Amino acid sequence: MLKKTSLVLATATATMLFVSGIAGAAEYKIDKQGQHAFVLFKIKHLGYSWLYGGFKDFDGGFTFDDDNPAADKVKVVINTASVDTNHAERDKHLRSAEFLNAAKFPQATFESTQVKKDGDEWDITGNLTLNGVTKPITLEARLTGRGKDPWGGYRAGFEAQGTLALKDFNITTDLGPASQQVDLILSVEGVRQ
Repeated sequence: MLKKTSLVLATATATMLFVSGIAGAAEYKIDKQGQHAFVLFKIKHLGYSWLYGGFKDFDGGFTFDDDNPAADKVKVVINTASVDTNHAERDKHLRSAEFLNAAKFPQATFESTQVKKDGDEWDITGNLTLNGVTKPITLEARLTGRGKDPWGGYRAGFEAQGTLALKDFNITTDLGPASQQVDLILSVEGVRQ
């Protein structure tokens, strides 16, 4: 009888551990409907000031597991024609073949290949595909917050930053020596699915 009870307890414990391991990983969809997510960039203008912009149309999601960050994944798809710098003529120029080439490459994507946690920060390395070129970049991310929302759901928010060189993505228009790199800022709030 004792052996049978021990076997049942061992099986139940193993099952609970297996289920709790699965429960730790959660999938989140970026809340673009509620406009609680932003894909932004900034670049120096002649070295005198910062020019800020963003993309109005994007989608994606991420998985988040405190206990196993190496299993986390991130994917974001951006519609390049949705670029917005608060200046219609400049936006038209940015959509052209000189920059984003939105007619030929209507989407840019970022898909993670590795996630590492170091203290309060996550290093998210992944492949960025932009202007027909795919290159690895690393984003440094921080958890902004997480918890229940007023509608019975659960949310988690992150802000991530990284830098890319324009020439790496075949954007060769000369904007001057101070404008060879672009800083990316992703501020996303995800709804747990």
